[in-house]
Amino acid sequence: MSRKTDNENTREGIKKSRKNHRVLRYTLLILALLIVSGTAFGFYKYNTLKPVNHFKDLDAIGVSPDNGKKQAPEQKSGTFNVLLIGSDARKGNTASHTDSMVLIHANLNNHTYNMLSIPRDTRVYMPGYGYTKLTSVQYISQSKKGTQQGIVDSVKAVSRLTGVPINYYAETNYWGLQDMVDTLGGIDINLPFKVTLTHPWYPENKGKTFTAGTHSVNGRMVAELTHERYSLPGTDYGRQKIQQAALIGIAKKVMHPSNVTKLPALSRSLSKFLIATNMSTEDMVSIGLGVKGDFHPEEQIKYRQVKGRGATMYDDVLERNNSQIILNESELKTVIKKYFTN
Repeated sequence: MSRKTDNENTREGIKKSRKNHRVLRYTLLILALLIVSGTAFGFYKYNTLKPVNHFKDLDAIGVSPDNGKKQAPEQKSGTFNVLLIGSDARKGNTASHTDSMVLIHANLNNHTYNMLSIPRDTRVYMPGYGYTKLTSVQYISQSKKGTQQGIVDSVKAVSRLTGVPINYYAETNYWGLQDMVDTLGGIDINLPFKVTLTHPWYPENKGKTFTAGTHSVNGRMVAELTHERYSLPGTDYGRQKIQQAALIGIAKKVMHPSNVTKLPALSRSLSKFLIATNMSTEDMVSIGLGVKGDFHPEEQIKYRQVKGRGATMYDDVLERNNSQIILNESELKTVIKKYFTN
């Protein structure tokens, strides 16, 4: 009997993992979690933890664009870049796919949070393998090099794609979103358009329709709404707008005066909602100091979009053609320069 090659095992592993439910793009949760943690810890070491003092001369996980010719933009004090990762990680699994990636440029000097959602099928370069889908990078690297290195390699892939130095990462999964929203007692979400659930996680929700406007929902329904795309204008891009609405709903609920007493408990339970992060307690405290008293999510959180085209391309990892998304390079450079470098 012939032995399977590493590539055959890798392909089988990818196919097996993809047979599981595709995880919704729940990374919108993590910014709210970081705000929770920072607010809960208060004002100790106030001066050193002021954002302008704390967030300066930061290390970056990835700094080089794909072509390797440009230098990464210089970062100003009081700003940082964080990659929010949503994966299909399950308890006991050593490797997982990224279902969602959101790059955030946080400027705590002028209180702006620019966010760019990167489609999971975006074509990216993976050193040692060639070009593949972004969703595969973490799985391949974790299978070969371990859980931690897989996360780091995913961050580096996004940094190469965008040319943005990334200082932090935070990863969550499907269950983290539900638990967070339910711990807050549900949220109000202001939907920008009508949403019909066509592929819900729970069969009893199939066909449910939500009109444009504000709805009070629990964790399960937030997960359903942010997972939907087929009934939305622009499909994936429409889903990004739903994510933005959910993030704003979570952030407003977190910062509501009635939830002040819940913040310490939420911060202590951070590991329940986050799978992995390289943010320290001091980082989270500094974020809390930066947003405290001047956080208006509807005005300050902005989703930026970069259009892409679908194409059938050769995948060097899977060693076959498949559908990939090629982001508009000119539009990407413009968005990065305008919203992610100041």
